[in-house]
This record gives sequence, structure tokens and C-alpha cells, in this order.
Amino acid sequence: MSDGKGRVLVVGGGAAGMMAAVMAARNGKTVRLLEKNDRLGRKLFITGKGRCNLTNAADTEDLFRAVVSNPKFLYSSFYSFTNEQTIRFFEDLHVKTKVERGGRVFPRSDHSSDVIRALEREMSRLGVEVSLLSEVKKITVKDGRAAGVELSAGERIPGSSVIVATGGISYPSTGSTGDGYRFAGESGHTVTELYPALVPMEVREPFAGELMGLSLRNAGIRITDGKKKLYEEFGEMLFTHYGVSGPVILSASSIVGKRLRDRELTLHIDLKPALTGEQLDRRLLREFEANHNRQFKNAVDGLFPAKLRPVMVELSGILPEKKVNEITKEERQNFVRLIKDFTMTLTGLRGYSEAIITKGGVSVKEIDPGTMESKLVEGLYFAGEVLDLDALTGGYNLQIAWSTGYLAGISAQ
Repeated sequence: MSDGKGRVLVVGGGAAGMMAAVMAARNGKTVRLLEKNDRLGRKLFITGKGRCNLTNAADTEDLFRAVVSNPKFLYSSFYSFTNEQTIRFFEDLHVKTKVERGGRVFPRSDHSSDVIRALEREMSRLGVEVSLLSEVKKITVKDGRAAGVELSAGERIPGSSVIVATGGISYPSTGSTGDGYRFAGESGHTVTELYPALVPMEVREPFAGELMGLSLRNAGIRITDGKKKLYEEFGEMLFTHYGVSGPVILSASSIVGKRLRDRELTLHIDLKPALTGEQLDRRLLREFEANHNRQFKNAVDGLFPAKLRPVMVELSGILPEKKVNEITKEERQNFVRLIKDFTMTLTGLRGYSEAIITKGGVSVKEIDPGTMESKLVEGLYFAGEVLDLDALTGGYNLQIAWSTGYLAGISAQ
């Protein structure tokens, strides 16, 4: 098959690429997968803190709601290869799964390596030729059709279809260095503006450093631009030496990131979301009555984690040495407001090296949503993060990879 006729070339050995290779091979195609790293699934290996959050068990409509960019484009993908099919696919490959909080689906073993090995075994069973340390330099296009690839080492590999599944530019240490965007641009495609997404955010307040390492499991989060509310959610967050992170913050970054690049925003944290202001005021009264002779700084132990106490005492405006029984009603109510609306100034996003995914990519207007084939170059397909598609945390981005990889794989001729 020296002319490459009937051979599908898959560029990129991540989630979308491996799924595309498996599906093309199951569809009877001769498949060669080209990966520039020395092993497959480098980024997949570190997802979900090494546990691999495979997908989300949400209803299909909720999947669409979790997609931030171009959810309508994914209609064919998500219905052609659903989250239920994803779970079944891996169960059939002997990867037992479990569902955790928020519908997150993980391998029961908690090892992402089991997911990668299952895909490798299936590709091997199907006769997919896997070429590691094979960096693609160029997609060959002849007479408006993909005709193969050229490697950096100089080798030309003919093929009747090329599937580009090279990922974005987040976590560049895993090999995601934007090659797919270059391939897309060289073949006449539009690449939309790129941003780091699902990424921690920086804050201006110096006390952030004092809170470093503190995790809040149940915090109410609101982000505003002046009086305009941009994002509101409840969940887990983490303070870092530069600002804030954690699931609820990462998801927020995908919603507010573009605006945050233009100007500072305000993060409002409700530290006691289970209590109304009135309920919290009554609780404070009880705490103060039980500690009426103690100094204020020593009377809030039961309200906050240790790292948060000195910061809250300082921001309260109440003298730390003031006896609790001397605190006025106004001071107490201001303290309630501080607890219910603890604010920080968001100044920017962290970089791609800390971003889970890339926002932006190959314009979906130039891609057939039913096949993932380019509308500009016949036989050229795109799948996964290289496309202008992104979603919130919780397994949704991997579902995009599986679903678009599946469609590209079964469609490639």
C-alpha cells in the first residue's frame, strides 16, 4: 500500500487520537498512529490528578450545558457516542468504572494508566501501527485533498485520510505545543483566539499568600464585573500563593477568562453558604455569649479553619484584643457581611503550563459536525482539543475528545 490508498493516518496519540484510531480500525481501515512523544497518552496520564476523570454520568442535555464554547456543534458527536457508550466502551475493554460526586466517572482502580493500556491493547488487537517519536512536520494536501504527512525526520507517509488530534497548547510538557493549529492554518483553516482555560487565577490581595494551601470544600462563589454578575457556583476551591484554584475556580476561569484579560474582576466568596445572614448572625451571638470574656481574636476558633482566622480578624475592622462582650451590634453585623461576602480582586489567569485545556482552536464553522471532516480539505479531519471546543471540569472535556474522535474514526475513508 505504498500509495497510501485506504490508509488512515492519525496525528496525535492522546484521548481523541487513540479513540479515532480504534474506531477507524474497527471500521476496517488500515490505520497508522503517529505520536511525537516516547509514549501514548502523556496528558491523559495526568488528568484527574492521575486518576483520569473519563467522562461525566450526567444526562445528555446536562453535557451540553457544561460545554462553554460551541455546544451546538457537538450535537452529532454527543449523540453518536454518548457518555453511556463511553463507559460501556471502557468496561468492554476491562476498565471497571465508578461514579463519584458531581457525576464524575473514574476507573475503579483510580489509575489513568489502566485507561491508556486498555486503548493500547485494543489498537494492538486491531492491528493499528503505532509510531512513537514520530513528529509530523506537515500535512500533505494534493488537489484539495489530504494525501499524507511529512515527518520532521524527512519521511513522507501517504494516506487517504488524515485525522489531526494534536491537542491544544496547555501543559506543553506533555507535547501539546500547538502543532495542530499550525497544520490547520497551513491548510487554509481559521484558528480562533487562544486562551488558557480551566486554569487557576491570580489575585491582588497580599493575604492570599497567608491562606496558601487552604481548601474550602463548600464555598459559594460569585464573580462580578462592577455590578454585572458573570459567574455563580457552589463547590470546592483552594487558596494558593498567587491566588485561587480548585474545581469551582477552574470552571469559572473558562467563563470569565476573556474578560479578565481586559480588566480586573471581583471574586465574592460566601464562607458559610448553608446559613442565611440572619442565621449566621444568631450563630455569632451564640459564639460570643459562650466566649463573652474572651478577646475577639480568640473567640472565632469554631468559625473558620486555622489559616483563615487571623485574616478574618484583621479584615473585620474589630480590634483583635477587644472583649467579645464589648463588640457592638453594628460591628457584629459587618462581620456577618464579611463572612457572607469575602472579596478578592482577580487580576489575571495563570499560564498554559497550569491550564487543563486550551480555549479556542480550529474554527468549527469549517468542520462538518457529523463527520469531523474539514469543509475546506477533503479527507482531513480534526478531533479533540485542537478544535474550538471546551467545557467545564468534571469529565466533560474528555467526553468531547472521545465523541469527536469516534466520529472522525468512523468517518475517515
